Amino acid sequence: MSEGTQNRSKSERRLAAQLAAQKAAEAKRRRQAWLGGLAGLAVVAVLITVFVIVGQGDDDPAQPAAGSPSASAPADDAAAPAAPQLPEGADPALKTKPAVSPGKGELTKLTVTPLIKGTGPAVQAGQTITTNYVGVFYSDGKEFDSSWEGGQPASFAIGVGQVIKGWDQGLVGVTVGSRVQLDIPAELAYGNDSSGGRPAGPLRFVVDVLAAQ
Repeated sequence: MSEGTQNRSKSERRLAAQLAAQKAAEAKRRRQAWLGGLAGLAVVAVLITVFVIVGQGDDDPAQPAAGSPSASAPADDAAAPAAPQLPEGADPALKTKPAVSPGKGELTKLTVTPLIKGTGPAVQAGQTITTNYVGVFYSDGKEFDSSWEGGQPASFAIGVGQVIKGWDQGLVGVTVGSRVQLDIPAELAYGNDSSGGRPAGPLRFVVDVLAAQ
C-alpha cells in the first residue's frame, strides 16, 4: 500500500471515530433529556395528586367536635324551660304559665283572689316558699316580671320582710298547690316612684305556691 493510501485510510478512520463519538454523545444527550423529561412528568404528577387530595379535604364539610351540637341534631332538652315540679295531687294547670289581665277601677287595698285551691298545708310566716309567678301593672296588664321566663321557680322566706308587704301579707295562710291572684296597692308594693327601675303604682301578681318548708 502506498503512503498516500495509508494516510487517507488513517484520515477516514479518524473521521469515522469522530462521527461515532459525536453520535454517541448525541445519543447520550437524548437519553438524558428523555430521562429528565420523565422525571419532570413524575414530579408534576405527584404535585397534581397532592393538590387533588388537599382540594378534596378542603371541600369536605367541617365536622362538629365530639359532643357538640349540630344543626341537624335535636336541641338539648336542658335549653327549654322544664315544667315545674308540682306537689302531690296538685292541679295540672300549674304546669302552664297563666295569662294575667289588667285590673279594673282604683285599687285601694290588698286583695287575694284564689284561682286554684291547693290541698297542701297552709303557708306560715318564716317558712321558705317555692313559687312560680307573673307580675303585671294593674292598670294595663303589661308584664314586668315572671319566674316562668327563666324556667326555674323562685324561693324565698315569707312573712319576714324579704319581699314586698303585699306578698308577705297575701301569701301567709295560702295552701300549697294553690294559684292566687294578688292585687297590691302601691304602698304595699314598690310605691309610686319608678326611679331605680322598679315597677311603680299598683301591681297584680298571679302566684303558684309549689312548696313551703
